[in-house]
Amino acid sequence: MEASSSSSSASGGGGGTEEKGGRFEYFGWVYHLGVNSIGHEYCHLRFLFIRGKCVSMYKRDPHQNPGIKPIRQGIIGPTLMVEELGPRKVNNGDFYVICFYNRLDETRKGEVACATAGEAQKWMEAFEQAKSQAEYELSRGASARERLNQETEINLEGHRPRVRRYASGLRKLKRIGQGPESLLRLSSKFFGNSDGFEGEIGDAFEAHQWKCVRTMSGIRVFEDIASHKNGKGILAKSVGVIDATADSVFEVFLNTDRRKRYEWDMLMGDLQLIESYDGHYDVVYGTYDPKYQTRWHSKRDFIFSRQWFHAQDGTYTILQFPAIHKKKPPKVGCRRTKINPSTWEIRNLNTPMGSNVPRCIVTHTLEIHSTSWHKWKNSQDTKFEKSIPYALLCQVAGLKEYIGANPALHQQDSVSVVHSKLSSISLSGAEFENAEVQDEFYDAIAAESSTSDDESDEDEGLEHKDQKVKLKNISWAMTALPLKRTAAPNLCKELDSHASPIEIDASDFNGSLRKGKDENDTDCWTSPSGEGFKIRGKNYRKDNSKVVGGDPLLKLVAIDWLKVDKAVDKVALHSRSMVQSEAGKKLPFILVLNLQVPAKPNYSLVLYYASERPINKDSLLAKFLEGDDMFRDSRFKLIPSIVEGYWMVKRAVGTKACLLGKAVTCKYFKQDNFLEIDVDIGSSSVARSVVGLVLGYVTSLVVDLAILIEAKEESELPEYILGTVRLNRVRLESAVPFEV
Repeated sequence: MEASSSSSSASGGGGGTEEKGGRFEYFGWVYHLGVNSIGHEYCHLRFLFIRGKCVSMYKRDPHQNPGIKPIRQGIIGPTLMVEELGPRKVNNGDFYVICFYNRLDETRKGEVACATAGEAQKWMEAFEQAKSQAEYELSRGASARERLNQETEINLEGHRPRVRRYASGLRKLKRIGQGPESLLRLSSKFFGNSDGFEGEIGDAFEAHQWKCVRTMSGIRVFEDIASHKNGKGILAKSVGVIDATADSVFEVFLNTDRRKRYEWDMLMGDLQLIESYDGHYDVVYGTYDPKYQTRWHSKRDFIFSRQWFHAQDGTYTILQFPAIHKKKPPKVGCRRTKINPSTWEIRNLNTPMGSNVPRCIVTHTLEIHSTSWHKWKNSQDTKFEKSIPYALLCQVAGLKEYIGANPALHQQDSVSVVHSKLSSISLSGAEFENAEVQDEFYDAIAAESSTSDDESDEDEGLEHKDQKVKLKNISWAMTALPLKRTAAPNLCKELDSHASPIEIDASDFNGSLRKGKDENDTDCWTSPSGEGFKIRGKNYRKDNSKVVGGDPLLKLVAIDWLKVDKAVDKVALHSRSMVQSEAGKKLPFILVLNLQVPAKPNYSLVLYYASERPINKDSLLAKFLEGDDMFRDSRFKLIPSIVEGYWMVKRAVGTKACLLGKAVTCKYFKQDNFLEIDVDIGSSSVARSVVGLVLGYVTSLVVDLAILIEAKEESELPEYILGTVRLNRVRLESAVPFEV
């Protein structure tokens, strides 16, 4: 089997946690990547089946082979972490890889790969759904035997016990694709995703003022009126709605194949991938179409980097910067040109009622340093229409027409998700009654491949014997209508109103990063109100309405900006921590947020939030404090916003709320009168990339952050902001060395 022409398929839909009480099933073909017992890397085509929280892997489709034995099986536990590693080259073919591991033992990892980003996304949703099933069953209580099994699952040491059970009871479900034969050809179908983000641009207010100045070829062209004030150029963007999923458009855009590119890109048809890094960053060399040559008719080439992120809501953000690379030095007789810095955002839209056609909105934003912009806008000057910025703006129109002319790219795949009519079901023991040990799934999938017949592919015609699959060890790693303002947090609800409040004197608390005197101060922090953020209102469950945030519940009293050799946990226990001071010990409650920043050297930004009263035992905050880690991971939310800074960094960071525990590894430590949350930003390649970009501009950035506990139940609404911080042009060299 040629890896470059492989495909995989997975069932989709049905994500979320609404069906915790019922059975759901996902199945399809994936590629299993790993290393066998003698150190050889392999890439095997496998049929993966997820039922509830139970997972099985087969060499053949069990629906067509009802007596086949699963070669691997296990149970997904609540400590499962799933991460998208992005595309990876395998035998000159592009695979989209996802990694899963136990956050209690991150050394045990497993990887599966799909041919498309859409399929990878659906499998991630399936794993998250299975994790939700495990969390649901655990929350309802488990028998002593189940708890013992869970303890066994967490222990991932040693080799995986051999599976000795034949599959049984698998239903005849709807076929996905045409079977293994179709997997020898790259799939052209993608899964739709109707997540309901139409009209939402984020959870913080932005300063851009976009005005539509032209419509052309089915797209709208905007300019940022606010960008006129800085005198550094014009920000322009083209926006179009495409009848396809965001995953589909993303793959078309990222593809550098000349035959595909020639069909929609009138400017960058000749692209060559120079180098790719960690699945979310690459460097590309290209030449411009001859009609964009200079008056001296010299050939023009360029090099640019592409960095992309996949947000929790399914939105893709791609950053394009001019770059240099040692493999492509300037050529004699060819003029090296810098491309305009630009960003692409690809976001799924709601699917209309009764329609199976997915839709997404594509936005291409670029910075134009051209005096001809105003002439073209006001008088339709044709000179601009022969310029490179104009051709860049037209790329959205090219994508729209190309995908519209290829039905396979904008049709949703058949989805097969089966929910049983049982009101509640536990799959922990019955599914694998004859297995000696109930393995954690990432243990089963990541275990060393057996050289026995159970794991060999010698009897399958799906892979060539002479195929050489070489895998690299890739490091892995993130204009609204007027809103009503929410009332200040109800102290009777979250804090104990019967207790007398204490007076918090800011002069009693000192951190290594000083508090700013005013908005013009630099290398400091302040604590803004919540008016710059949008949070869930009282009727959110009915109409998804959001309101302007009010004043935070907790008061930011100090910040430590630390330089460390490696990530440090439990900073609150350090003798010099504010928590251990005499004033700190008198506070009713302190929330310590330790943001571990990966860099050279590493940094820790430690924020100390205090309450003036004890926590109400019946409040959501108390539930968060006393809850387990999986509950905290599912609720702790952060909203970022770049108030001032380079527009490319703003687009990279975005303003969308993020569940930190779902994006990166969070550790929780509760003791005495405090809770510390250690956020390992470096645990995600996406988050690590964003932070790397931010650190490059940090001295010119004003960053606002809001933290809150996500409200999901009716009784928990409206949301309130737990705490805020504004970081004003912080300098890296001002970080204080941390002494353990």
